[in-house]
Amino acid sequence: MHHKINYIEIPVKDIKETKSFFTKAFSWSFIDYGEEYCSISNSGIDAGFYKADLTMSQNTGSALVVLYSNDLEETQAKIEKNGGEITKAIFSFPGGRRFHFTDLNNNEYAVWSQ
Repeated sequence: MHHKINYIEIPVKDIKETKSFFTKAFSWSFIDYGEEYCSISNSGIDAGFYKADLTMSQNTGSALVVLYSNDLEETQAKIEKNGGEITKAIFSFPGGRRFHFTDLNNNEYAVWSQ
């Protein structure tokens, strides 16, 4: 663990809506620490959401959180069904395919598959 990335904190405008979106789209669960912070469980890496007016996007120089999916099209459909917006349609790159989306807070993420 020494000198390894251990935790990621993601700014969100609305904790409650964010938790609902990621529960429905990705089956994540959460542990609340007051009204302005929650940790994320079942996401593959330890992380948390904190209340802020900031958003993260590659356009503003933010790191991009990239998720993996066994079925890219199914994951995209879940994201759209639950209010996420596809910002880059599925495209191929060396090693796989991916798309980008924003959540209800306008934070940008990517999802990839082999």
